[in-house]
Amino acid sequence: MDGIINVFKPKGITSYDVIRMIKKILNIKKVGHTGTLDPNAGGVLPVCVGNATRLSEYILNSKKEYIGELTLGYETDTQDGDGKVIKYSDKIVEEEEIKMAFEGFKGEIEQVPPMYSAIKHKGKKLYELAREGINVERSPRNVTIYDMNIIEIHENKVLFKALCSRGTYIRTLCNDIGVKLGTYGYMSYLLRTKVGNFVIEDGMSIEELEKKVKNNKFEDFLIPMDEALQDWNFVNVNDEDCFKLMNGLTIDVLGDLKEGLNRVYCRDKFLGIGNVKSHNNVNMLKMKKVLCKR
Repeated sequence: MDGIINVFKPKGITSYDVIRMIKKILNIKKVGHTGTLDPNAGGVLPVCVGNATRLSEYILNSKKEYIGELTLGYETDTQDGDGKVIKYSDKIVEEEEIKMAFEGFKGEIEQVPPMYSAIKHKGKKLYELAREGINVERSPRNVTIYDMNIIEIHENKVLFKALCSRGTYIRTLCNDIGVKLGTYGYMSYLLRTKVGNFVIEDGMSIEELEKKVKNNKFEDFLIPMDEALQDWNFVNVNDEDCFKLMNGLTIDVLGDLKEGLNRVYCRDKFLGIGNVKSHNNVNMLKMKKVLCKR
């Protein structure tokens, strides 16, 4: 069984909880998610099954879209609503100031990862250290906010939508916007609505998945591997070249191809991921990951 499941993760459980449940439902060991979603957040969690686990790194690098809520005037020790309030400000911020602050966070920005995160420090996760009352210095990281729009402002709460790169912490974004406005802020709500090509409208609950499996309707939820890479360029090869590629050889390919990773097909069958390199105006293709059954 190979493919991807667009799971709707409910609020209140971890991403690993979802993996554990799916392993049990499908009775399969080779299952992995494509990037942790906070326990207090719900939304899209693409889960790779079987050979599709080898695609995890590519889905992990996809753009992600969120709907979040920023609550101004308070800072919590976790930067979200689950934490303890540690600072308070009664400063009133005008709507125009909020809109300008949000605009200022578009593009490439620096973020210092929160202590309550799964990043490791000397073999231990930061949130484990935070629970022990230990604070360690974290280096800032560059992330990109491709787009961000305010949906609604009501009193001290700002509902917004953000499209961002891998590694972006929305709760840190909320905290930093609060600081920019001369007050405090924390993330009071988070819903992940999109990961690459996987959208929330197509997401399936664990309960729905269980019913489909009981009725043997695997085609209703198991998404073909190449659909995760639909934004990529692709190459079609003939039978002879397919044989060469499957045996680790490099082939010349015609056409106006872009260098880099491509989807590779033979007779409409997805073979896997190939790398195109140009040498003396000749495109050369070699398989990077063979994902089909031989």
